[in-house]
Parts: sequence; C-alpha cells; structure tokens
Amino acid sequence: MKQVELFIGGACNGNPGAGGWGAILRLGPHEKLLSGAAPDTTANRMELTAAIRGLRALIEPCEIRLICSRFLVDGATTLPQGWMRNGWVSASLRPIRNAELWHELLAATHRHEIRWEMDTGEAGHAEIERAKTLAQAAISTLFSDDPE
Repeated sequence: MKQVELFIGGACNGNPGAGGWGAILRLGPHEKLLSGAAPDTTANRMELTAAIRGLRALIEPCEIRLICSRFLVDGATTLPQGWMRNGWVSASLRPIRNAELWHELLAATHRHEIRWEMDTGEAGHAEIERAKTLAQAAISTLFSDDPE
C-alpha cells in the first residue's frame, strides 16, 4: 500500500462568509495541491471539504498520515459512534452541524488506513500553513474579475 501524507486547511473571510479549502497530498517527493472555494460557508465546512477532496483524489487505497485540526480528528475518530447511536443529534439534542459532510468524510475514509494527527497550531506546521495559504488564494478567486 502506498504511504501518503495529507495536510489540510480551511479558511473563511467572516464566519460565515467566503471560504476556501486547501489540501496537500504528498507521496515521497511528489506533491499534489488541491483547493477550492465557496461564496457563503464556514471555516468548519471548508476544513471538512479539504479532507474529503484530499481523500477522494487518491485513486487507490493508501496508508495515510492525515494532519489536521482537533476539530477533524475528534469528529472523524471519537465522536461519530455517539452521533450514530443518537441518530445524528448532539448531547444537547440538536442536529449535528454539517452532518452531510461528516457522512461524506466517513465514507471517504473507509478504503484507506488513516493515522489521524492533530496540528496543535502551536508550532505553525509548515504544510498546514501552506494548505491554509491555498485556501486563502482560492477565496480570492471568488472576487476576481478574471473569467479564468
């Protein structure tokens, strides 16, 4: 199985507001940069989207070291069991926010072996910062007058 690193970042100008996502896939010396934007979204939605798009970009099952925020690590590893058991409502009996994206993320993880690693944000992880830069650049395309 190929060993891949996936670094993700999301950004939002206002929350909600214009948002972007960025993902960096690394296989040995090779990298693939992915990004996109949405005009009215949240930072959490963009981070979820980055993870989903990064995982879907892989054409075969891989061993993945996925570096992301605590929000995603917890949401992908420990929280879903309770959400599923409780019918996708929180302990406060509110529907889980972004449930459709959590479903997509969980579905995208099934074919891979993933080691989730938390970016604590304290050290300013270089690849996470690059992914966030991709996300910010994607946001700027929403405001570009250039038709490309």
